[in-house]
Amino acid sequence: MAGKIVIDTERCKGCGLCVVVCPKKSIVISKESNKNGYFPAQKTDGDCIGCAQCAIICPEGIIQVCRDQMERIRIVAAPEKHSASHLIEEKA
Repeated sequence: MAGKIVIDTERCKGCGLCVVVCPKKSIVISKESNKNGYFPAQKTDGDCIGCAQCAIICPEGIIQVCRDQMERIRIVAAPEKHSASHLIEEKA
């Protein structure tokens, strides 16, 4: 399962906690500062596994992790329908 990391670098204070907990070393501290003068975390070309440990430990709550499993989900609800049952179902 692959993952995608999205970091709001302008709000990041560069504490480095996300760098420490990443098992695949997919996050590093940038060599360039953001507009606030901090050196923010940034994603690398490493293989993110989507564990979300970085998002969990981030004290600012500015990291989002998405997992590449959308190919297994099919949307079955249309905008006109307001049925709450079976809005999405997993493909076999």
